[in-house]
Amino acid sequence: MWTQTSQLQGFLRRFGWVAALCLGILGLGLGAQEAGRAGQAVVLELDGAVSPATADYLIRGIEAANADGAGLIILQMDTPGGLVTSTRDINRAILNSGVPVATFVAPSGARAASAGTFILYASHLAVMAPGTSVGAATPVSLGGGGGLPFMDDPAGDDDEDEAREGTESRRSAPQDAGMAKAMNDAISQIRSLAEIHGRNADWAETAVRDAATLTASAAVAENVADFTARNLTELLDRAHGRVVQLDGEEFTLDTENLSLVSLAPDWRTQLLSIIANPNVALFLMIIGFYGIVFELLNPGALVPGTIGGISLILGMFALSILPFNLAGLALIGLGLLLVIAEAFSPSFGILGIGGTVAIVAGGLFLFDSEVPGLEPSIPALAALAVASLAFSALVARLGYVSHRRRVTTGATEMIGARAKVQDWNANTGHVYVHGERWNAASEQAFAKGDEVVVISKDGLTLHVGPPPNAPKT
Repeated sequence: MWTQTSQLQGFLRRFGWVAALCLGILGLGLGAQEAGRAGQAVVLELDGAVSPATADYLIRGIEAANADGAGLIILQMDTPGGLVTSTRDINRAILNSGVPVATFVAPSGARAASAGTFILYASHLAVMAPGTSVGAATPVSLGGGGGLPFMDDPAGDDDEDEAREGTESRRSAPQDAGMAKAMNDAISQIRSLAEIHGRNADWAETAVRDAATLTASAAVAENVADFTARNLTELLDRAHGRVVQLDGEEFTLDTENLSLVSLAPDWRTQLLSIIANPNVALFLMIIGFYGIVFELLNPGALVPGTIGGISLILGMFALSILPFNLAGLALIGLGLLLVIAEAFSPSFGILGIGGTVAIVAGGLFLFDSEVPGLEPSIPALAALAVASLAFSALVARLGYVSHRRRVTTGATEMIGARAKVQDWNANTGHVYVHGERWNAASEQAFAKGDEVVVISKDGLTLHVGPPPNAPKT
């Protein structure tokens, strides 16, 4: 008994040593991995309009960098603007990040317009490459549902002074209460961001109210950007030792030995970017509508219904994350109904042409053309119009041909058909027509085997007469 107890204790002791050794090795490995992650600067790219797809990519990238313990997050940006809802989501992720975020407006020629100005102000470190610009953050209204978008300065940076003065006077005084509310909300938001990071709040308000812009060097002089850098390596060099506000406390950046690691969008972000494209969303809705209609017209076909159902759901999802105009959506729905009505009540093109006009007009009005990334594609709308007109022309041609063609089914088709007499007695008998034996009646007498023509039909009796070329008796 004593021997067994000693053996058990020895086994447990050896097992404990082995477990401790494994845990020690694992801890060293995790520490080395964590140290390696801490020595990385994660680079995220925002190239184009701020949309739900880009917001999803940036937010998940920031969260991943925080989970991996990265030393710095660099958001390289070149954007003309975008949606305010997506911008707020990105800013919220930046402000709540435990890892400092440095927004880098690059390369040369890039801009941080409208929504990009808000993102730059929300970042812990604002850096601009030479030859870049920032500003023009005036919000614009968007009819119908959805979030209010920001837009770039429609007058452009190279307009004449008179055009600028006219634009400023119009923007300084919002035309309605809704626009004034949006303007004041944007101003309060950007001023609060400026206060968090100690940046120029007065110029930020000017950028929102009067669409003011600054070059990179002017932005540094006006305390809008922290410094300029030609590339990412120079950014890391110049950022080392700087003090930023992180979670309400001062934090000194240590970027001297950080390695740059780019985090590219994954398949989910790429798929969301495709679906959230306004032109793709429009086509998905129309394909879904036609697919379901064709399935209802041909029950059991399965393929149109399956494709239509998937397309319609994806299109509805795209509209749920994009701001759209209800009037435009109603026009598209009316146009589709008119085109389908052409198939059931052929109007020789009137309904089809009207439906096509409604679809194209709805596509133009569905999304705001002044919002970056939401512009309707004229070639896409033209292709949609051609497809609708082709469908209407096909239906009109089928209706026209069917109207001129002789009836081939039903009771009416019997009129004029040639039959052969099987037997005859006085004014009645039986004839053989279309492989069937019918009762027949006539004012004339016929003999077995005579060829006759059906003149009319009364119930189950055919009234027959001699063929037109038969000799008179």
